[in-house]
Amino acid sequence: MTHKVVLASNNPGKLREIAQILADLDIEVVPQSAFGVGEVAETGLTFVENALIKARHAAEVTRLPAIADDSGIEVDALDGRPGIYSARYAGPEASDEDNNAKLLRELEGVPEDRRTARYQAVIVYLRHARDPTPILCTGSWEGRILTAPRGRHGFGYDPLFWVPTHGCASAELDPAEKNRISHRAQALACLKAELEKRRARGRD
Repeated sequence: MTHKVVLASNNPGKLREIAQILADLDIEVVPQSAFGVGEVAETGLTFVENALIKARHAAEVTRLPAIADDSGIEVDALDGRPGIYSARYAGPEASDEDNNAKLLRELEGVPEDRRTARYQAVIVYLRHARDPTPILCTGSWEGRILTAPRGRHGFGYDPLFWVPTHGCASAELDPAEKNRISHRAQALACLKAELEKRRARGRD
């Protein structure tokens, strides 16, 4: 039996990645837009707080279990910016290209050895809006920021994120490989394991 879960995001890239990784759990991940759920203000000061805010909002409106992701990139030379503001770094309506352009401007003149960065991801699963024991999973992916975009895959800062283990930008990775090693992949692997444990205990 397939279980429907609302994703507290309208980002097609996130939907695709999450749906692929959870596919063999008989979970159908549906974006909140399919239920007419609007965006909620991300007023938290951490990835964890914002993920919980988004998941609770989606679960409350839809009466379905909810998954929310809050993720971003931390750049050491910028004291961790853009961090929780990664998606709107260049403004509320900023595109990925706008955000990437701003990041490159901020890092202009910064040498390669100081362009270290990491993607961070927090994923929350709520059985219902008032779930007192949400599943909370995290992932971290180390790399550095390039001086110009590379590659056509992925989204967000992927064209600027150099992956040392693979010798290429994240946007140059095969999507299946990215889904195996990324920050979100790590967090989703944790979520998948926790959901399997709950299912085995009869606490779906």
